[in-house]
Amino acid sequence: MSARDRGSFAGDTHVGLVRSGNEDAFLLAPPLFAVADGLGGHQAGEVASSIAIDTLLEAAPRQADAKALGRAARRANAAVIDAARTGKGRSGMGTTITAAMLDGTRVALAHVGDSRAYLLHLGQLQQLTQDHSMVADLVREGRLTPDEARVHPNRSVITRALGSDPDMMADTFEVDAASGDRLLLATDGLTGLVPDAEIERILGAAPTPQDAVDTLIDAALDAGGHDNVTVVVTDIGKPAHRRGGRAPGGPRWGIRLLWLVALVAVVAAAAWAAHSYARSQAYLVDEGGYVALYEGVPGSFAGITLNWRSEVTTVPVDALDTITAMRLRSGIRFDGLSDARARVDEYRTRISAETTPAPSP
Repeated sequence: MSARDRGSFAGDTHVGLVRSGNEDAFLLAPPLFAVADGLGGHQAGEVASSIAIDTLLEAAPRQADAKALGRAARRANAAVIDAARTGKGRSGMGTTITAAMLDGTRVALAHVGDSRAYLLHLGQLQQLTQDHSMVADLVREGRLTPDEARVHPNRSVITRALGSDPDMMADTFEVDAASGDRLLLATDGLTGLVPDAEIERILGAAPTPQDAVDTLIDAALDAGGHDNVTVVVTDIGKPAHRRGGRAPGGPRWGIRLLWLVALVAVVAAAAWAAHSYARSQAYLVDEGGYVALYEGVPGSFAGITLNWRSEVTTVPVDALDTITAMRLRSGIRFDGLSDARARVDEYRTRISAETTPAPSP
């Protein structure tokens, strides 16, 4: 889509200074925004990213719903696989995708691969997505620093992408932002070359999303432009106009008390929503060398744990393929316990088939 300034959002892509073709694609269709980084070489990666973006737009929900957006990402995955099978692209092509859908200050996200989503809140940058890549796994394990990962020879090896697995699951979640925050979606042509601290500075200093997009792309080119670079920036809501001075009238303690009560109610509602959402989710993770099944999501909310161990299965992680074993280190998420248990059954069937000796002639 064209990269003209729309006021509250903007996006653009650049081939970079080394590549001859651009395998990136992006989407500006408010309230839906997305970036995709194609894999598989010229006339393959660009086909995969284009198909993924088109399918995402067709299948996306009408409202910001992370689960529904994840289903749209899975539709895009199926479309890329089908295109390779029917000759519209090439065998082995794939693409990352990072999509965000806004509803006021609520942001629903679906993510696969190593393109990223960031939120700039009160001048501080927060990475919302986790890279599905070999070096990202090493960083999470403490075996690499982020700076080392940026120059690691295997930094482009990703562990999850559209087009590689019919059962691919997208990371899906929702974030409560604030009016005046700035959302960034970008391919690794930006994040692999420009440090987060510089991205934070540029996003905070740019007066408009278009200025932010232009300056970020320029920064990636100045850093070498070794890859295609794609950037989408959108401002969330509009900052309230602050008024100086005190309001006329009597004492202000009553107003402050009302604000305190409202704040407590908001926090309680957010905690309840997070708990309810977590109860609808599940994930599998490597625990002591075996596949463990958890209800919920990894991590916590305001200090509250949002996962509950259901069982540690007898499925050994080292009996699974390398990619699955790597994904289990950080956890593979599912829409509920039944889906997670079904995947465990698939693992058992797969291991049994691989270890059952062939019948003697």
